[in-house]
Amino acid sequence: MAKILDRLLLFLYSLSIGILSVIAILLLSGVIPDKYEIQDGPAVYIAAISVAVILFLLSIRFFYISLRRDRASLPSVDQRTEYGDIQISMETIENLSLKAAGKVKGIRDLKSRIRVSQAGLEIMIRAVVDGEHSLPLLTTEVQRQVHDFVQETTGIPVADVSVYIANLTQSPSFKSRVE
Repeated sequence: MAKILDRLLLFLYSLSIGILSVIAILLLSGVIPDKYEIQDGPAVYIAAISVAVILFLLSIRFFYISLRRDRASLPSVDQRTEYGDIQISMETIENLSLKAAGKVKGIRDLKSRIRVSQAGLEIMIRAVVDGEHSLPLLTTEVQRQVHDFVQETTGIPVADVSVYIANLTQSPSFKSRVE
């Protein structure tokens, strides 16, 4: 939201400075007649026109910046192969890790976060478990599944897979009624 507000303010600022500088250039060059005359001579006219032209050029630049699309906003992992460049979005890697962790029986409500380090990808998995399986075995299986699946699928080395067990789901208990 802040980026949109900043771009809107930059757009309005560049538009207003651009319009004011065009009016100043037209007044100072004599295209639009005015009733005021500067007594100091042509040096003041040249300086004033130069400042107005510089402000106009800056307003064009700011206007362009406020309207262009921001291409750097989508984080990705870049790889270079013998055939060219490959970019894999962080969202894709998160979804791959969720897919791999979801294959482990007993895991529910998964969330993942990805960080890129010098050693490779650092994947953090947050999960809720059903409580019917051993937690050390369950987390080890999630780590192995996520590590192998992401590394095989993307070709990017996975340095670390952290698993955080956030909670335990309560399975509904049914009592049999005898009548």
